[in-house]
Amino acid sequence: MTATNNKAKALGLFLKSRRGRLSPQDVKLKFTQGQRKTPGLRREEVAVLSGVSLTYYTWLEQGRDLNPSKDVIDSIAQALQLSSAEKSHLHQLWNPHLSETPPATQAVVDPQMQAIIDQLTYPCHITNEKSEVLAWNKAAQEAFIDFSSIPVQERYFIRLLFKNQELRERIVNLEEFSNYSVGVFRTYYDKYKNDPWFEQTVEHLIQHSAEFEQIWRQYEVQVKKDQQVILRSPGSSDTQQSVHYHIRSLLYFSESTDMHTCIYTPLTEDPDTA
Repeated sequence: MTATNNKAKALGLFLKSRRGRLSPQDVKLKFTQGQRKTPGLRREEVAVLSGVSLTYYTWLEQGRDLNPSKDVIDSIAQALQLSSAEKSHLHQLWNPHLSETPPATQAVVDPQMQAIIDQLTYPCHITNEKSEVLAWNKAAQEAFIDFSSIPVQERYFIRLLFKNQELRERIVNLEEFSNYSVGVFRTYYDKYKNDPWFEQTVEHLIQHSAEFEQIWRQYEVQVKKDQQVILRSPGSSDTQQSVHYHIRSLLYFSESTDMHTCIYTPLTEDPDTA
């Protein structure tokens, strides 16, 4: 299957997943007929709401190699009531001009960047779009885990989040953080449908983590944004001895791939008691 067909298939699956989330009541439809065997809107209902022929919309969901206009994609996004992140993801899957070059393997961080993050007192690490942990400072190693002790082939945040028990025990709001992390990873998975590494990683995590599989099947997508994580203090199992961090992800361009510098700044007060 070609890269183009891969993206068309991903676009079709994404549309189908969003259609399944809506009911006729959500979109104020009153002319539906017959008993519904499955939840969600019918294809013909999305076609009517978006002003697209049923045949054409069906072909899109089937992953056929079509060339819809931006107006058609925007009309479908509106009909499916997509969030801004979901609409952005749909455009990414549709855009014929978007680069599909996979992130480089064994990406290397500029030594100057390592020197910069070493000067920070707050936890900081650098990852690429595969979630590969490429660099970190001492504060990040203390707040999370000793990344240097993890084999290079395992040193991917998405893998560690579901397989490394030490890291999982550090994160107090694990469910919230995991949902967000999988949503971000999903956008890159769909973006690089022609890169077998993403497919292999998802298959591996599904085999080893029922939690990951459950989240993955929901097909949520996220763009990187300011996020919060609550980390237990090292050596403590008491949630009262934890730190609320605000995560800021700064994009840093290198010759090999796009990298994200994630800086964890402590919140000045507990948001639950403010």
